[in-house]
Amino acid sequence: MQTQRMILWIVFAMSLLFLWDAWQRHQGHASLFGGPVPEQRAGAPAAGKGGATPPADSSVPPAASTVPGAPLPEAPGTSAQGGKAIAGQTIRLANDVLALDIALEGGQVERAELLHYPDLDDRGRKVVLLDDQPGRVYLAQTGLIGAPEGDGYPTHRTPMTPADGNTGVRVLADGSNEVRLVLAAESGGIRLVRTYTLARGAYVADVKNEITNVGAAPARPVLYMQLTRDGDKPPGESKFYSTYTGPVVYTDADKFQKVAFGDIEKDKAKHSTTANDGWVGIIQHYFVSAWVPAPETPREFYTRKVATNLYSVGIKEPLGELAPRATETVDARLLVGPQDQRMLRKIAPGLDLSVDYGWLTVIAQPIYWLLAKLHALVGNWGWAIVLLTIIIKTLFFPLQAASYRSMARMKAVTPRLTALRERYGNDRVKMNQAMMELYKTEKINPLGGCLPIVVQIPVFIALYWVLLASVEMRDAPWVGWIHDLAAPDPYYVLPLVMAATMFVQVKLNPTPPDPIQAKMMMIMPLVFSVMFFFFPAGLVLYWLVNNVYSIVQQWVITRKINEAASAAKAKG
Repeated sequence: MQTQRMILWIVFAMSLLFLWDAWQRHQGHASLFGGPVPEQRAGAPAAGKGGATPPADSSVPPAASTVPGAPLPEAPGTSAQGGKAIAGQTIRLANDVLALDIALEGGQVERAELLHYPDLDDRGRKVVLLDDQPGRVYLAQTGLIGAPEGDGYPTHRTPMTPADGNTGVRVLADGSNEVRLVLAAESGGIRLVRTYTLARGAYVADVKNEITNVGAAPARPVLYMQLTRDGDKPPGESKFYSTYTGPVVYTDADKFQKVAFGDIEKDKAKHSTTANDGWVGIIQHYFVSAWVPAPETPREFYTRKVATNLYSVGIKEPLGELAPRATETVDARLLVGPQDQRMLRKIAPGLDLSVDYGWLTVIAQPIYWLLAKLHALVGNWGWAIVLLTIIIKTLFFPLQAASYRSMARMKAVTPRLTALRERYGNDRVKMNQAMMELYKTEKINPLGGCLPIVVQIPVFIALYWVLLASVEMRDAPWVGWIHDLAAPDPYYVLPLVMAATMFVQVKLNPTPPDPIQAKMMMIMPLVFSVMFFFFPAGLVLYWLVNNVYSIVQQWVITRKINEAASAAKAKG
């Protein structure tokens, strides 16, 4: 019993510690377990129309190692191809699921609206992932560097013009399978023609860059593709759980690597630097953006601080020597969309890892696969959660049964343990010796109720993260008043029922002989129920089903044990 008491106190203390650590990180303080202080500054300078333009030497990546001495980009509004007349102008390119606002200043994507995902804080609006507003900067940029000193190739700050002269919107027409926007710019002896193509139903824009050397000397341009974002958490983040927001780098050799904004700030970012494969991106809860170059092309990966609370992650792709009048075509893809694992697997290797399960990925991915199969069977994510929880609990029934049998034996000897406590008072040595003798006589393992539970913990934590990270839960209804499994229960019905099931579980377990420990066990359901008021309904549903199934299992097993004990006593 002394060991069980210690384990319970450790679990309770660690729960409080993790809750406090999450609160500290949400408030912008350093984690108790190390790591950078989260960036929470407001009013970050924008890279375009939304605020002050960063200094020229901070706006594009430094030259690739193969191109020493690359010049700074020209300032916006100084090109002969449009000057200040194009500053702030954008052209909308939209299909049936995604709308991109592409700036004539450098052809950068300044806004991306996900047309099938309503904003949880304002149902009348759609989710805007990329944006360029005061205090909120998130851009997709691409251009060329590597020009000789004194020249400047077209960058994401060079004015561009539509090839057909039309500055109106491009929207996917009925009966069409794709919509395109072609922009052109010329600078430093290089002509760049960029084509954005959006196919029907796609969250990926195909980006084709045609680079022509219109000068008299050979050129060695380097194409860069980068995502630039402020270091703030996305709006609407929960105060009671934390998900990763920040850059990621993937290569086949080094796999999925998260690069925190704080590490970039301190110039301590560690990630792959060169490869012939891979991509870069920025992830946040439910959504991802990424640049995916063509396969089997040499590339360099970089992260850098652009300005105060503004960071970039990107790829540089050297194009080799380009002779006069020669043209090189470079294809890439820009992803801006939800973290739908089935979709992401089809786009590029490793993109499905942007659904961040952390160190439990190897367990979480099979659980997600099973959840998706159950959804295909029943057609409702809420009922899929119910079935998944029941299946996993059933698979663990032998371990659970061993735990409940141990707890039932402990409950049967609880009065005798209480008597030992009263007999020996403060003489803990004699009390512990007597307790051990009692355990030995009754063939009870004090850890028998804990060890089976410990084995199951990684699986149920992985299930927790699957439900927390799956974008499919977003705006998914279950029954009645539950219209969104990713949002808290609006009437707190599920948390209250879950609290009731926790009280039932406490009553079914052996009453600790220590009065303080007994009070703690009664308070824990209240603490957890208050916390679950603010958790997504899908997570609370999982815990509720888990508790109800556990109660049924425990009641059945305890009843069988009591019947067996009564039968043995009757024979004796």
